[in-house]
Amino acid sequence: MRISARLAQRIAVTILGGATLVTLLALVYIVFFVLEKGLEVVSVDFLLSDSRDMGRAGGIFPTLIGTVVLPLLALSIATPLGICTSVFLTEYTLENRITRIVRFGTDCLAGIPSIIFGLFGFIFFVMTLGMGWSILSGGLTLAVMVLPTIIRTSEEAIKAVPRSYRDVSYSLGATRWQTVKKVVLPNALPGILTGIMLGIGRSIGETAAVIFTAGSSLRLPHSLFDSTRTMAVHFYILAREGISTENAYGTAAVLIISVLLVNLAAYWMMNRFIAKRS
Repeated sequence: MRISARLAQRIAVTILGGATLVTLLALVYIVFFVLEKGLEVVSVDFLLSDSRDMGRAGGIFPTLIGTVVLPLLALSIATPLGICTSVFLTEYTLENRITRIVRFGTDCLAGIPSIIFGLFGFIFFVMTLGMGWSILSGGLTLAVMVLPTIIRTSEEAIKAVPRSYRDVSYSLGATRWQTVKKVVLPNALPGILTGIMLGIGRSIGETAAVIFTAGSSLRLPHSLFDSTRTMAVHFYILAREGISTENAYGTAAVLIISVLLVNLAAYWMMNRFIAKRS
């Protein structure tokens, strides 16, 4: 039986809308479930006090510091490397076997499970280079993990800049680097920021790679060579060991709120930048 185009359109819209609704409901349910359990634990003392008795008592201040420091270190390393690589692949090379190999490699790295990155970081940074379980080991491992995402998203954002922008810049006597710096990168910035935000989200919520490289110390770190524990690792340990379900939910609530705030801030900055350029 032949289905009319209008009926097929309605069926497609219904299926797509239903899938979107199910996804949205699942997300809202998970967020509200965790917030309902965790917000009753969250307080100023919970946020600013040290953990005691393996996390059964006290707060999560050291884990807050670890959650901030590790992603910042990772992104400070991965962001310039990723953007420079994507600029080189799109602006300074022609499509050839080498560029295809690089893209294939970044795609493969993006799909590798985080536990493999954790094992690599443990063997290379912790053991071979002698960095031990430290912020530096964890940050370098996270940088390697988020680098493929930043490269691919930045590359696609740069490719989306119209070719005519480059032609106009060249016609005015600008060099290739001046064109990249003044024309290409500013117009590709929203897409580049999207890749950076994806890297931040993956870094904040990572457990396997961090626990193998940064350790799980509850002491407040004072240098890059000190061990630390992120909120994601703290929640995992509290929940897995059954140490404190209340503190586990409280940590998860703070983690979710932190991720939401980071994403809202990123979208606000992105929209503001787009509005200024338009």
